Amino acid sequence: MKPTIVRNIQRANPESIRLLGEYGVATVHEAQGRTGLMRPYMRPIYASARAAGSAITISSHPGDNLMIHAAMELVKPGDILVVTTTSESTDGMFGDLLAASCVAHGVAGLIIDAGVRDVTDITEMGFPVWARAIHAQGTVKNTGGSVNIPVVCAGAPIQPGDVIVADADGVVVVPRKDADSVAAAAKERIAKEAKTRERLRKGELGLDFYGLRAKLNELGVQYVDELKE
Repeated sequence: MKPTIVRNIQRANPESIRLLGEYGVATVHEAQGRTGLMRPYMRPIYASARAAGSAITISSHPGDNLMIHAAMELVKPGDILVVTTTSESTDGMFGDLLAASCVAHGVAGLIIDAGVRDVTDITEMGFPVWARAIHAQGTVKNTGGSVNIPVVCAGAPIQPGDVIVADADGVVVVPRKDADSVAAAAKERIAKEAKTRERLRKGELGLDFYGLRAKLNELGVQYVDELKE
């Protein structure tokens, strides 16, 4: 495919994006049928990082951040940059200067299946980043790539405009067309879990209200008072 920059993309309902971010990665993942997670090596650079927004997808040559710069003129406030490379890389393709630009343009966060650096400065800015690695290795700006095309990032297929939700539990992708229905399903799950949590706090056992005693019996699990010597 010839290197291509797509200027315009469709985005999900802003209220659905907000709610998905509020509900968090684990709940959203469960609400959409336990799908959409990126690989667990994608970690936030600081523990309290949270973000939700529309994906601006970026396909870059490894060790080259030219296309991240190219994408910056296309972003809208609340978007999330999703960066992949055409072969595996851990080079520090994003640092405090690009983070400053992201903050200035209202970018909600960065997901990069490669390396980042200047993490102390980026953390002090409060700019949320999830990365494959922290690596000070410098990069160049020499090779063309693409912006706003379908990509696979850390094992998850992503279309431009899909909703990205990220927090301390990782990163999950919600297809743009499903954002409203997944937000509704996540809301129902939150309400159900609130009732479950209250029962657990009162000391009730999951074995009983989940009906798991019958499951143990079905699986042939036996109880004994003590092991014989």
